[in-house]
Amino acid sequence: MGNLKQKLSLYDAPQKAMQAGIYPYFRAIESDQDTVVLMDGKKVLMFGSNSYLGLTNHPRIKEAAKNAIDKYGTGCAGSRFLNGTLDIHIELEKKLATFVGKDEALCYSTGFQVNLGVVSVLAGRNDYILLDELDHASLIEGSRLSFSKVLKFGHNDMVSLEKKLQTCERDAIKVIVVDGIFSMEGDMVKLPEVVALAEKYNAEIMIDDAHSLGVIGQNGSGTSSHFGLTDKVDLIMGTFSKSFASLGGFIAADKEVINYIKHNSRSLIFSASMTPASVATVLEAIDIINEEPERIERLWENTNYALEGFKSLGFNTGKSESPIIPLFIGDDIKALTLTKILLKMAYLLTRLFLRQYQKKIH
Repeated sequence: MGNLKQKLSLYDAPQKAMQAGIYPYFRAIESDQDTVVLMDGKKVLMFGSNSYLGLTNHPRIKEAAKNAIDKYGTGCAGSRFLNGTLDIHIELEKKLATFVGKDEALCYSTGFQVNLGVVSVLAGRNDYILLDELDHASLIEGSRLSFSKVLKFGHNDMVSLEKKLQTCERDAIKVIVVDGIFSMEGDMVKLPEVVALAEKYNAEIMIDDAHSLGVIGQNGSGTSSHFGLTDKVDLIMGTFSKSFASLGGFIAADKEVINYIKHNSRSLIFSASMTPASVATVLEAIDIINEEPERIERLWENTNYALEGFKSLGFNTGKSESPIIPLFIGDDIKALTLTKILLKMAYLLTRLFLRQYQKKIH
């Protein structure tokens, strides 16, 4: 056995969980991504999906994907930088820029690639990136590739952020990078306070709106719109794998910023571009979101219903104020065991929940 294999073979946490019968990952779903899915032939309530607006199986979106494949094929066989840019990529970027209120937008193949490729090129050796300690992993990975100085501040802690800003050189580039809605906790960034500090210390702001688009803001246009501060935020990032029912991501900003990123971001230049079907589905999803605002209203009705229900049962949901609702158990083994118990009871619980919910809406 080689040294690498020998070292990696010592990692046996997954195997121990499997032996205990509580391993919860990589479970196969046998149906479409809907509110109820099939697992091991059983109907299971889907509480972990990012399909906030229920568009993953919308007839218009599926038809758009099929039409795109018929016209463009299944892939672009190249990066955006060379032969991988289609006319619909450009159409989508214009529509996204309008949707979030920025000059221009630039599409990547995944949301992770956006943060990896953007955060890593924004600032130089004598500059600063300031991260909320609970920012998404992709933002953290992007900062690790940057030559700039990386500072972390306490989660949504403006006193901590200001102390970090005070250590930065006044004339250096300073980019405050935050989630709009934090992906595990479900709380929102204190954007008005972040903007005030950014103006005080001459800093820029980048918001990861992966879990905010289609959820908050005018027509679901995100955190900046929600707070009426779009002009105060320099870069807006979003993904297509949540509300937009597809795969990919984008960054939106002033045209000068996009021009620089377009020609320097390695995860864009050295990755194959979004597939035609993915692009077409996002284009259609944006139209549906604009045409059917009741989907967002229904999302918040469901969110409030679930939050109230979990709290009434005694669960700790933390500071969640969004469709991301964590249930803090406080112990890994207990959490995995609870998951196992719920899956065993899946069929009965699903029928019971659906019956109660139908009573509520009727």
